[in-house]
Amino acid sequence: MIISIVFLPLIGFLYCIFFGKIFGDKSSQIISTLLLFISTMLSWYIFIQYIEIKNTEIYFLFNWITSGSFIVNWAFRVDALTSAMLIVVTTVSFCVHLYSIGYMKSDKSISRFMSYLSLFTFFMLMLVTSDNLLQMFFGWEGVGLTSYLLIGFWNYKESANKAAIKAFIVNRVGDFAFALGIAGIFFIFGSIEFDIIFEKASLFKDHTIYFLGFNFSTINLLCFLLFIGAMGKSAQLGLHTWLPDAMEGPTPVSALIHAATMVTAGVFMVARLSPLFTLADTVNIFITFIGASTAVFAATIALTQNDIKRVIAYSTCSQLGYMFFAAGLGAYNASIFHLTTHGFFKALLFLSAGSVIHAMHHEQDMRKMGGLFYKVPLTATMMWIGSLAIIGFPYLSGYYSKDIILETAFFSSSNIGSYAYFIGIFTALLTAFYSWRLLFLTFHGETRVSKENFVKIHESPLVMLIPLFLLSIGSIFSGVFLSEYFIGSKENEFWNSSVVIFNNHYHMPFSQILLSKVSVSLGILIAVLFYFFRKELAANLASNFNFLYSLSLNKWYVDELYNFLITKPFFALSNILWKNGDKKIIDEYGPNGISRIINAFSSYLSQFQSGYLYHYAFVMLAGLVIILSWFVYF
Repeated sequence: MIISIVFLPLIGFLYCIFFGKIFGDKSSQIISTLLLFISTMLSWYIFIQYIEIKNTEIYFLFNWITSGSFIVNWAFRVDALTSAMLIVVTTVSFCVHLYSIGYMKSDKSISRFMSYLSLFTFFMLMLVTSDNLLQMFFGWEGVGLTSYLLIGFWNYKESANKAAIKAFIVNRVGDFAFALGIAGIFFIFGSIEFDIIFEKASLFKDHTIYFLGFNFSTINLLCFLLFIGAMGKSAQLGLHTWLPDAMEGPTPVSALIHAATMVTAGVFMVARLSPLFTLADTVNIFITFIGASTAVFAATIALTQNDIKRVIAYSTCSQLGYMFFAAGLGAYNASIFHLTTHGFFKALLFLSAGSVIHAMHHEQDMRKMGGLFYKVPLTATMMWIGSLAIIGFPYLSGYYSKDIILETAFFSSSNIGSYAYFIGIFTALLTAFYSWRLLFLTFHGETRVSKENFVKIHESPLVMLIPLFLLSIGSIFSGVFLSEYFIGSKENEFWNSSVVIFNNHYHMPFSQILLSKVSVSLGILIAVLFYFFRKELAANLASNFNFLYSLSLNKWYVDELYNFLITKPFFALSNILWKNGDKKIIDEYGPNGISRIINAFSSYLSQFQSGYLYHYAFVMLAGLVIILSWFVYF
């Protein structure tokens, strides 16, 4: 069954690539979507099995690599963590496939697009079912490759090409550290199989490694390298710059990459290796700090963005910060719980935004929208559900998963836990503000669309609305139905050692519950005041606090800083090495120099090609003398 789940998307990719043009784009859409639907149903079947308690199972396929003591098997690891990731990845991917049938219907390369979606899903499934680090790295690099193809799908746009290259290069920074971490684990543990690593992990708790004149904690060093890889893939502070630019891809790509798949790979990796990370106390402090800082950093940027997709993109970055600081505090089950609920409501938000963009004839600037609720009521309702879920509205999915993260931080009894808690509370306020700002600017108030274009706005076709309804079900009910198993009384039976469990069954003091609810309510009230009752206040505030507004609008100038510190010096150095090193030294004395010598020598020899017989006879005689002299004297 697990083999079918993983390889059905690969079959869809192969069909689209080799038979898409032969049998038409419609066949590619139907076949690839149908295969994903089957994979999704099988994934839910496996997940339901693990709700009823099931042990870890390893499905061996074949031996992959054997080189001395380095032995790698190709096998699938199926446990509760895998089952949770399977339902999120396949469900979101199926919805994106189905949605793309309507959204991409006028595109000229439909089969190619569907093939990329299926290939991306295959690599992501390979990643979450891996039984060793090399197999995980195969899926890790695979989603990086296909994300490059999907972000740059509209390759006739220069901005899309640049965004794809940026995503690829920034991720290479993290991937290099991840590869070093894998190599280090093999060097220390003698294996890259998860079971062997987990068995030996406690033996190396106090082990140190000597490097550059210092003794480093081995576990901390390895986990630090692994986490740098997670930072790149999951767009954490410092390696986050690729994620907003990835909005240049088609909207279904944004939903697939930024909702539940590629960007959550880092969170999944940390949870999968939780027996190792639990021992890395110093790195856990770093993870918590980076996660909390990313949460508030990205939220402050989302406050002022005007592109509807970029607001949601920075929201993704912020919510990933929540997941990481939960993992840093040891609450891996809470982290995966928020990953699961987030997958549903974030995919819903992206696809709803795509429905708005489709209705607006590819307009993404919220300042040019407004009053769309009565033109696209179903899309607007779905966007409202997703927004309420992300702010933690009572009894929607985000209400359960965000609250448990804040509870974990509150009861952690550490300085870094307190930092994460108060940052989490403040970020919740910002999340409520920018979510309601998006809703008001897009769907309510007076329209800013011209009368001519406003008349043309219409609801999306049914094939685009069905995925929204499916995701809205997950956004509403996934929290209440899964909380008992992920973070409640049945958590030990469900997870069954697939992740390290943080048993937090304390109850938040009423004052703290009130604080979190007041912060969300305050964010909503400010948004209502600024964008519904007193619309001039937002402009006045931006004018009075121009520095802070510019800082947020320009994304804290991180891209400009990288451009100044890294990109420009790199290009300047490359230019110097190219002109003075490559051209003046290597080319001048290498190929060009040799060619000049050969050319001069050839010109001299060509003088003997005069056409006179006695010249040729002289050359032949000279050659004969040289040959005889060689044999006589040498």
